[in-house]
Amino acid sequence: QVQLVESGGGLVQAGGSLRLSCAASGRTFSKFYMGWFRQAPGKEREFVSVINWSGGSTNYADSVKGRFTISRDNDKNTVYLQMNSLKPEDTAVYYCAASNGRGITDVADRYDYWGQGTQVTVSS
Repeated sequence: QVQLVESGGGLVQAGGSLRLSCAASGRTFSKFYMGWFRQAPGKEREFVSVINWSGGSTNYADSVKGRFTISRDNDKNTVYLQMNSLKPEDTAVYYCAASNGRGITDVADRYDYWGQGTQVTVSS
């Protein structure tokens, strides 16, 4: 079992930055691929970014490419999402997820564990 706890959300003006953190506990964190997803009101959950176990491979949704950066610190059992140049359309609940050996994937069903989410609100 893996427990995931997100933090770092909040209210920010358009053009601003936030860094989300996801702290993991339980089974060996370094073996999991870690992803970030988001869900805006009235919309389906969508993929944001994913990072492999070593941090050497990442992938991003086109909507955040060049603005968001995913990283991880396996010594701290934590994955991060640095979000720059935020836009109102980035407003959503952001979820951290862990995938056990299913590779770099943007498919939510391939993630085994999920956090409770953290709210990000970007004002115009």
